[in-house]
Amino acid sequence: MSLLIQMFLSMRKYKRTHAEISHLLNEIIRDSNVAVVKLATVQQGLKIVEKYGYSYWDSLLLAVAAENDCDIFYSEDMQHNQIIEEKVTILNPFATPVQGSLRDSVP
Repeated sequence: MSLLIQMFLSMRKYKRTHAEISHLLNEIIRDSNVAVVKLATVQQGLKIVEKYGYSYWDSLLLAVAAENDCDIFYSEDMQHNQIIEEKVTILNPFATPVQGSLRDSVP
């Protein structure tokens, strides 16, 4: 939900009307799976910080992804092809494809 709040604030900064912002946010919510961050999610995020060395916020996103059965996590700032907790594979969408890599099998 914090992503939606950040989007709202960014759109207000660029002088979007409340109606425009509301319409866009409702489209995102309708077309997406919105995940609730629970205490267990935060605790898993802290474990990911310790184990993999990512920032708290990146680790929390990875914990949410793992908790919600997200197989692929796109990031240009994290280690390409790294598998987190045997559940989530980080892919850099700008990385040069390597023959036979996991990235080759992603549409």
